[in-house]
Amino acid sequence: MAERVLLTGAAGFVGRALLAPLAARGFEVHAVAHRAAPVAGGAVWHQADLLEEAAARRLVADVRPALLVHAAWYVEHGRFWTAPENQDWLEASSALAAAFAEAGGRRILGIGTCAEYAEAAEGDGMPWPETRPVAPATPYGRAKAALASRLAALEARTARLGCAWARLFHLFGPGEAPGRLVPSVLRALAEGREAACASGRPVRDFADTGHVGRALAALAASDVTGPVNVASGQGRSVRDLVETIGRHAGRAGLLRFGARPDPPGEAPFMVACIRRLEAEAGFTEEARIDAALAAMWRDVESAQGRGNGAVGED
Repeated sequence: MAERVLLTGAAGFVGRALLAPLAARGFEVHAVAHRAAPVAGGAVWHQADLLEEAAARRLVADVRPALLVHAAWYVEHGRFWTAPENQDWLEASSALAAAFAEAGGRRILGIGTCAEYAEAAEGDGMPWPETRPVAPATPYGRAKAALASRLAALEARTARLGCAWARLFHLFGPGEAPGRLVPSVLRALAEGREAACASGRPVRDFADTGHVGRALAALAASDVTGPVNVASGQGRSVRDLVETIGRHAGRAGLLRFGARPDPPGEAPFMVACIRRLEAEAGFTEEARIDAALAAMWRDVESAQGRGNGAVGED
C-alpha cells in the first residue's frame, strides 16, 4: 500500500513542482490549497486555511498522512522578506507539525532557505555547507530558522519522528512572480523592450523548480534528517544567467546592465555545497539550467505569439 504524503502549499511556486515527483516515487499524494482546490497532478486535493489551527488539525485527522511535506508560507514578491505574516506562518507551521506528530506521523520535510545562513563568514568564495553559521538578516530568514529549530526539538522529544529541513537557494521556473529576475527579463525581451538590470556581478546558485522538485522528492523519500541544501551546486553570476536568456531569445542587444543600482549590502557569493543531497539523499541529477531557461523562453515566446494572434494564421 502506498504511503500517504500531505503536501502543503501544493498550488504554489515550489509546491506544484513536487506533485509529480512525489507521485513518481510511489506516494499517495494529498495536496493542500488555501483557495478552491485544482484538479491536477494526480493528487487528492484538499482546501484548508492552515493559519487556523483547528482547520489544520482536522486536515491531519482526515488525511492521516505518514509524511508531511510543508511548502506553504507567505511569499508575496517584494513583501515576504519583512512581512509580519512570517511570524503567523511560524506559529501555524509549528502547530501543524505538532498535530502531525501527535497523530503518529513518521516524517516531516520542511522547506527552508539560504537566507537562514550568515551572509558574511570565514571562507566565503567556497560553497556553503549546512554547517555554516545560521544568522539570518531578515524576518523571513529568522522565521524559517526558528521553525527549523522547533522541528528539531519536536523530533528530539518524539521517538518515531524524523525531520529533514531543505534549505533552498535561488529558484526560477513556471508560475514565478512576474517581478522576479527571470520572468521580468523574459517578458521584456519577448515584447522587444530593453531589460534594465543591475551590474549582475553577484554569484548565485540557480536551479529551476523542476530540478528542485525532484530533489525534494528524493529527500522526502530518504531517511536523512537535519538541514540539507537543495540547489544545483553550480555558481554563476547573475549577469551570465541573464545573458543566457538573451542568447536563447536572440535579443542580447536589449540587455542593459548597470541600468539599475545594485541592492545595498548584497552578498557577492551564495552557492550551496550539496554533498549531503548527493551522498545521503542519493540525488545526483545534474541541474540543466540552460535547457530550463530555453524552455521558459519558448513558452513565453509562444504565449506572446498567441496574444498577438500570430498562431494559426495562414
